[in-house]
Amino acid sequence: MRLAVRLDPSALRRWHLELVTALAGRTDLDVAVRWSTPPRPVAREVEGLFTLERLLHRLPPGRSARLAGERLAAYLAPDGTADVVLDLVGDDGAASPTWHLTFDGHAGEDALLGALLAGRPPAVRVVDLAAGRTLAAGRPGSESPGVTVAAFEDVLAGCTRLIHAALDGGAPGAVADGPPSPLRREAVLRHAGRSAVRAAVHRLYRLLYRAPHWRVGWRWVDGPDVVDLGRLPGGWAELPDDGRHFYADPFPAVVDGATYLFVEDFDHRLGRGVISVVPVGSTGPVGTPWPVLEHGVHLSYPFVLEDAGQQWMIPETSGAGTVELYRAASFPSVWTLEEVLLDGLEVSDATPFRHGGRWWLSATVREGGSFSDALYLWSADRLQGPWVPHVRNPVLVDIAAARPAGRVVHRGGRLVRPVQDGSGGYGAALALAEVTRLDDTGFAQRVVSRITPGPQWPGTRLHTLNRAGRLEVVDGSAYSPRFRYLAWPGRR
Repeated sequence: MRLAVRLDPSALRRWHLELVTALAGRTDLDVAVRWSTPPRPVAREVEGLFTLERLLHRLPPGRSARLAGERLAAYLAPDGTADVVLDLVGDDGAASPTWHLTFDGHAGEDALLGALLAGRPPAVRVVDLAAGRTLAAGRPGSESPGVTVAAFEDVLAGCTRLIHAALDGGAPGAVADGPPSPLRREAVLRHAGRSAVRAAVHRLYRLLYRAPHWRVGWRWVDGPDVVDLGRLPGGWAELPDDGRHFYADPFPAVVDGATYLFVEDFDHRLGRGVISVVPVGSTGPVGTPWPVLEHGVHLSYPFVLEDAGQQWMIPETSGAGTVELYRAASFPSVWTLEEVLLDGLEVSDATPFRHGGRWWLSATVREGGSFSDALYLWSADRLQGPWVPHVRNPVLVDIAAARPAGRVVHRGGRLVRPVQDGSGGYGAALALAEVTRLDDTGFAQRVVSRITPGPQWPGTRLHTLNRAGRLEVVDGSAYSPRFRYLAWPGRR
């Protein structure tokens, strides 16, 4: 297919070169660049905001950096026919069928920036206006929505995914456009001022507190649990920590009638996590979690499960670019590497489950943007693999409902996924999504409830939900003062 990419030569960014280069690398495309006329005015305030945020947060120039038109000269072909024009500017007409990239229903990066400054990730669509249909849609986002330049670059990476999905014939996602958010000069200047203040407060906070710091909550369940209720009840007790460690990603397991709780155990002094375990008795956790699995990279999300009479664990090893399966040589303390299930991918929170007589593996995969907005699936006949990628990967692009947040639950004939809602930042909320389609050619889900921290679980984060037997667990944010062990006058 002959694809012409229409760009404004006065408003080029590194992302445009990244996108065109990626498209030209496809064997099914013949790619050319066409300039749009007349050029659009460049918002100096936006570039000033980006420069300020890079300085405040020590960010290198990324895909938002300005680019000279000469960098795309090798692809420039203003004349000639094209089967499809991919318009990234917002022109109204073209001689060839035209696809537009829209943000909350409006073309052009001003619509994207307006939504980000309004505090939300926009719905992104690849739209064939002549045919009146959406070719691919999603809600790409960022773990740092308050840093506009970082969020902008993460969303652009998600746009690249959706453009590839449209070219591959991907089905549109179920996302709704947000309200129009015009980009206004005063809003940009206001945001720049707030960014400077927030950066100063953040640095002061980091001087006084260890951050991030997570905490695990647990409770006994004899009636409806969080999945049944669709909300967070009260009655949570906390797994204590010493302030120098935090515990997160809780996964309980019941083996031979005994209950154990596996957690990510993060040492602030080392800046790296290991997997630890603590037994749970009738009155709660017994003692302090002790390490049972270490690695050359940070470990988290210790997904523990039983299969074929043995205990297995799939921890997150995204720093190694792998998904690894461990077998309990002596449960719960000794684990040996059994298989590398996936290699060469930056995979977060790999979550296996059974459906339709086979194994499925769900996870988010990072490709230069967010860790949390693109859901991938694989299937296998056995837990050890081989695992086959889904033909529609990524099957979902949505910062509010893609990343796994715990075990998939079979409940009342439904398949329910706890998911992370990162639209307000990493770990800001949980959601429960019912899987309505899962087969070799398609995937669909609908979010049935959104669960946030509140009076029942104070804090600013809610990140993981799991249950085994009567033990239900969550995790969320906590404060860990750096000077909590200093002896003040007259006080121990």
